[in-house]
Amino acid sequence: MSETLPLSIRERTRRLAQTELTVVAQDLFLEHGYDGTTVDQIAAAAGMSKRTFFRYFASKDDLVIGKYDLFGDRVAEALDARPVDEPVWESLRRVFDLTLEYVEDDRARARNDAMEQIVRGSAQLNARYLEKMQRVQEILVGRVADRLVRQAQGSNDAKPIAIVGAAFACMQAARTAWLASDQAQPFGRYLDDAMSVFTVNEG
Repeated sequence: MSETLPLSIRERTRRLAQTELTVVAQDLFLEHGYDGTTVDQIAAAAGMSKRTFFRYFASKDDLVIGKYDLFGDRVAEALDARPVDEPVWESLRRVFDLTLEYVEDDRARARNDAMEQIVRGSAQLNARYLEKMQRVQEILVGRVADRLVRQAQGSNDAKPIAIVGAAFACMQAARTAWLASDQAQPFGRYLDDAMSVFTVNEG
């Protein structure tokens, strides 16, 4: 059974720097395009040297893909913060509140859309993106399996995989439907509706 260890100050600092670099880069990509933005420009806009940039990302491509590592870290931490006796499906719904800022905030959504276009435009980046998102789900699968065992509900290899896979499918369905709507209702309502379609038997 996995245990969550507190992050060191160095690790927290590293993540904060990576997040700042990612946001700065996204704004530059929106303004100049991906190909029109250099590592020098990103580093300068973030107030650091090019050498310091390379402490956090090996390349501009790694910065784009690294966004999904950061997302994986955030969802894992969010799930760890939920009450251990809370139904797993409810915990995952609350974890997905993290996506609200990427969807409902216009600037954040513009940044996210720009990054997705960059990824889709490159076969290599798209392949790496799929690997990263698979990793995010695998991280959650391990934690969901632990929760099921702790709640004395038992688990097998298929159950946590199915639960996490269904939850991500609901999130994607909600996002697609919300973006196609007049957006009069908050994205969270769409998430609630999508996830309410399933009755998850966690026992």
